[in-house]
Amino acid sequence: MKSMRNQLLVVSALAWVSSACGGEVLVEEGGEVGESTGQALYAGVNGEACTASPYNCKLRPTGGNRVATNDPDDDDSWGVVTGVPIRDGNGTVMGTSTRTRVTFNYGQTRTFAGETHAFAVSTSNSSAGWMPLSSILGQESFAQKVGHVSALGAGLAKLGCYAVRDSHDTTLEFKKVVYDSDAVHERAGDYLPLVRANGRRSVNLAFNVPGFGLGGVAVDHFPAGTKFQRLDVPTDAGAPSIDIPLWVQDSEGRYRTQSGTMKFIYGYVIAATGTRRNGWMAYDALSVSSGCP
Repeated sequence: MKSMRNQLLVVSALAWVSSACGGEVLVEEGGEVGESTGQALYAGVNGEACTASPYNCKLRPTGGNRVATNDPDDDDSWGVVTGVPIRDGNGTVMGTSTRTRVTFNYGQTRTFAGETHAFAVSTSNSSAGWMPLSSILGQESFAQKVGHVSALGAGLAKLGCYAVRDSHDTTLEFKKVVYDSDAVHERAGDYLPLVRANGRRSVNLAFNVPGFGLGGVAVDHFPAGTKFQRLDVPTDAGAPSIDIPLWVQDSEGRYRTQSGTMKFIYGYVIAATGTRRNGWMAYDALSVSSGCP
């Protein structure tokens, strides 16, 4: 495991050096990903631009992780109507949207209550969630841009069964998953089952692992207690998991001092709708369980 950590430290350092020397700044949790990160990307199972595992890939080979608007100068946020339900990956209503602008991750649509929904990065529930396509102003343009991407898992052997915790380690929450990050997010808490505005805990299912400049992008969201079936995913280092370094502030207030690591495992959730959703979850968000489908 030590050699794996060293490899990941090198990857993170290369990404930061490239950014500092004129490459695009790396932004996790669905943001724009720099093309010049110094990483050797290759075609894999889950995409054409992967690293550390053929299942750890960008949502698409070029372009950011957001569904872009027609205005190149905006922040990729779409106007939306208020008063619509926000749903989790089971289709359960988590709350009612009060926001007038929302950003959505590329390639993610699902059907709930007979209506197409898109995956919002952040909602008034203080979490990601699914919002109806009909709530998006310019929904016809959005529908043409959103695309479709799903993580795969056919043929991978099953490992352990886990469940999303109804707690989280507060000592991890504010550590950064990206070296020298100055972003509001890019923190370990983005991948933990935090208490949301509705008073309930829920967690992101990620398409890729943070810290590689791929975006660390969430593609679904599930409540505490959700069963997660781990799969025997191949990785470049050999272990069926990926560890990334966590960072805390140094004497200059910058996140450049390593403080532990965070493990990510690959698997799937079977939603209450019967839909299978593959992706990565933080090991710290899970506890050993049984009865996975």
